[in-house]
Amino acid sequence: MPSDLSRNAIGVGLRTVHYAYLFEHWPQVDYFEVISENFMGDAERPRKNLMRVKERYPIVLHGVGLNLLGAEPLSHAYLDRLCKLIDWVDAPFVTDHLCWTGAHGFSHHDLLPVPYALDLMEWAAERAKYVQEYIGRPFGIENLSSYLELKQSTMTEWEFYSGVVNKAGCYFMLDINNIYVSSQNHGFSPNDYLSAIDFSRVLQVHLAGYTREPQGNLIDTHDHPVSDEVWSLYQAAWKCGGPFPTLLEWDAEIPPLPNLIAEAQKALTVRA
Repeated sequence: MPSDLSRNAIGVGLRTVHYAYLFEHWPQVDYFEVISENFMGDAERPRKNLMRVKERYPIVLHGVGLNLLGAEPLSHAYLDRLCKLIDWVDAPFVTDHLCWTGAHGFSHHDLLPVPYALDLMEWAAERAKYVQEYIGRPFGIENLSSYLELKQSTMTEWEFYSGVVNKAGCYFMLDINNIYVSSQNHGFSPNDYLSAIDFSRVLQVHLAGYTREPQGNLIDTHDHPVSDEVWSLYQAAWKCGGPFPTLLEWDAEIPPLPNLIAEAQKALTVRA
C-alpha cells in the first residue's frame, strides 16, 4: 500500500453535512473516505468542495456501483470515470463491494448477495483482478452485511471472500460491523471469520453502528455508535493482524463532525 496513508490511520466518511464545520476548523483527522459515485460526474460544486478537502487530507474512494458480481460485462465507461477521479484525488487505494447491484439495465441501488460457490468465486476473482489492473491502484473488496442465506451456497462466506481475494491478487476491505451483523443473523462465530482473513492483504477496516429489529435481526444502518460487541471484535482483529487503517462510517442521523471524529478515535483506546 502507498506510504502516504499510515497503517495506524483513523479516518471518517466525508458527508456534505460536515462541510461547514470542516472548512472553518480543519480538524485533526488522518484521512477521509468518499463515495466514489458522488464525485464521478461533472457537477461543479461537489468537485470544488472535494478539491478543498483533498488539498489538506488524504482521500480514499469507496464505491457502491461497480456491480462486480453483476451478470453483464464490467462497464468501461464507469471504470474510465473512476480512473479520472482516482488520478484527481491521488487515492492510495479504491474499494467496492462483493455483490451485484443491477441487472438488465436496471440499478437496484442496493448491495445484493450471491451464492457462495466455487464457480462464482473463480468468476468474481477474474473480474476483481481485471478491475485492479484497469485502475492501476490497490483494489479492496468489502464483505456485505447479510440478512438471508442462499441454498445454492456450497461454502462459507469467509471461504468465498478469501478465495476471491487470493485468486484475484487484490485486497480485503474488511467491514467489522458487517461480520458481526451477519454472525448474529446466521449464527456463526465472528472469530471463525477473522481467522480466515490474511491481514497482510487488508487495505482498511470499516466500523459502524447497527440497528436491532424487534424480532432480533441486526440491520447495518450506519446510524448508531459502534456497539461494544463490534469494538471487541475490532480489538480481536487488531490483535490478529494490526495495524491497518480504520474508517468509521455514519450515514443517517449523522452527528456533528467533532463527535464523529471522537467516536472514531475510540479505536486508539481499544487497540491498547
